[in-house]
Amino acid sequence: MDLIAVARIAVRALARNKMRSSLTMLGIIIGVGAVIAMVGVGQGAQQQVQQQIAAMGSDILFVGSGTVTRGGTHMGWGATKTLIYADMLAILRECPAVKAAAPGSNTSTQVVFGNDNWATRINGTEPQYFDIRNWPFQEGTSFTQQDVEMAANVAVIGESVRKNLFAATDPLGQTIRIKSLPFKVVGVLAQKGTSAAMGDDQDDVVLVPITTLQKKITGQDWLRWIMVSATSRQASYAAQEQITSLLRDRHRIRAGQDDDFMVRNLADMADLADQAGSVMTILLASIASVSLIVGGIGIMNIMLVSVTERTREIGIRMAIGATERNVQSQFLTEAVVLSLIGGAIGIVFGMGASYLITNTLGWVVLVSPLAIVTAVVFSMAVGIFFGFYPARKAAHLNPIEALRYE
Repeated sequence: MDLIAVARIAVRALARNKMRSSLTMLGIIIGVGAVIAMVGVGQGAQQQVQQQIAAMGSDILFVGSGTVTRGGTHMGWGATKTLIYADMLAILRECPAVKAAAPGSNTSTQVVFGNDNWATRINGTEPQYFDIRNWPFQEGTSFTQQDVEMAANVAVIGESVRKNLFAATDPLGQTIRIKSLPFKVVGVLAQKGTSAAMGDDQDDVVLVPITTLQKKITGQDWLRWIMVSATSRQASYAAQEQITSLLRDRHRIRAGQDDDFMVRNLADMADLADQAGSVMTILLASIASVSLIVGGIGIMNIMLVSVTERTREIGIRMAIGATERNVQSQFLTEAVVLSLIGGAIGIVFGMGASYLITNTLGWVVLVSPLAIVTAVVFSMAVGIFFGFYPARKAAHLNPIEALRYE
């Protein structure tokens, strides 16, 4: 008996009990749909986190001032004053894996424009910072290196500051006040959104030349951080080791002593986030797969009932020449057909559920072809696994006893 003929007979047999077949497929439909939707949710979240990390800039290392202990009390990160501008120049000069670096310091204060004011971060840095962070401009341009050398009162603002201070007013060329000092707005940064690393609003910031911040706002001559760009993502690990070794030597830190600085590699954060996302996706898929197993048990139950109901039919087939293999193939095919039809409907259900999640909850759902193929293959495997026992039971019926069955 050829496969097409077996499949045709299986479809006719299932069509005789449409309601029972539909209810049996329901478990597979829900299972496949749940797997596709849950894997989509996991992969969407994973992709979103990776995009947020990438938005911070590519191949970036963050070198920050470290912690110090005073009187047995740990003061926390940023308490040391040993990170200086000369350290940044040394990193550029002596670390071959480093492509660029920008110094930085920061404070928080009120920024005033007209009758409006807004509390925000004030970051002092140099023009190369925007290239390292891969941060484009929505309007205007960066301040220049000449502005840094002259400690000019110029500022670049983030999108959140623009919204809260200027509303419908064009900020370019306008004057804002920071601690009673006037600053001319020369640029507005494109929106970056929330930082995946820190969880803060990256757009809620005003950037000024580092010299202006140090001399006119904070009065500090040390750096709170240095933003470093490696020559490539792979080279970022070598750059991390080179920077750590260089700064320990420059700060005269002996073996066994703690660093008075920190070096964070965003490549590590991206890898960690990717691993966490993969684990979450597998967990969600595993939970959703339980419904597929339940659907498979339903198939086994219905097929056992079908074998009992069709015992006389099985006896007649075997009496006119059907072999055990023919009978087993027939019932196994019915189980697989049930699973495949349920799987096909489940794909539509899963994609619909993904669309609904995206539009109602606003979550990013990434439905990949691999998830669809995996769900369908798994549903077919469920049909074969749970259909095998009923098919085998049907094949091993005694023909004479089957013909006598009422």
